[in-house]
Amino acid sequence: MRRPSRPTVLLFDVDGTLVSTGGAGRRAMERAFVETRGDADTLTFSFGGMTDRAIARRGLDDGLRPVSEAEIDRLLASYLVHLADEVPRSANFVVHDGVTALLALAAASEGVALGLGTGNVREGARLKLGHAGLFEKFSFGGFGCDDEDRAALLAVGRDRGVAALGAPRGACRVIVLGDTPRDVAAARAIGAEIVAVATGGTSAPSLQACAPDLLVDTLAHPAVHGFLLG
Repeated sequence: MRRPSRPTVLLFDVDGTLVSTGGAGRRAMERAFVETRGDADTLTFSFGGMTDRAIARRGLDDGLRPVSEAEIDRLLASYLVHLADEVPRSANFVVHDGVTALLALAAASEGVALGLGTGNVREGARLKLGHAGLFEKFSFGGFGCDDEDRAALLAVGRDRGVAALGAPRGACRVIVLGDTPRDVAAARAIGAEIVAVATGGTSAPSLQACAPDLLVDTLAHPAVHGFLLG
């Protein structure tokens, strides 16, 4: 059993990093907008790296009045119903290369807290990862229902991971794994290290321009194991 040199909190993004749902999340969000407001015409932007609440707020914002938290809650409740329908029917749902082996290695390593750091609300993450049998691999996380701001939810996940390790925060290494520039920026904002993986919608050159600590094409790259558990 391997032990890293310092207690380590790992925070994995979901979409584009662990899995890709073949558009199930967008389809579910569009159906929720149609159900709650009659159309999905405002959802013309990329969801990459955004939290669920931020997606809902942007789509609901007509520039005439503030979007209420109750409106967002109603929309996301509808979204989760549709997501539960869309994920199992998605023909292009994939678990990305290297994910299963990396999670097994991390779970078998002493002094490692394995968590999520995702803009998905917790139930959305459960529906997506549960379809692949992965959700139970993570004992904690920072989710889109913890905070609408990505850096803030990562801080929540970090603190939960530190508590699970039972070590002082300053003694712990925190590593975020994500696939968008927003993941890189949020990791930097909380003082974490960042592994960027080009399995989502952002190209490797675009990720490299954000200066992550490690950039790989997939999580199967041998450098990932050494970096996480070094």
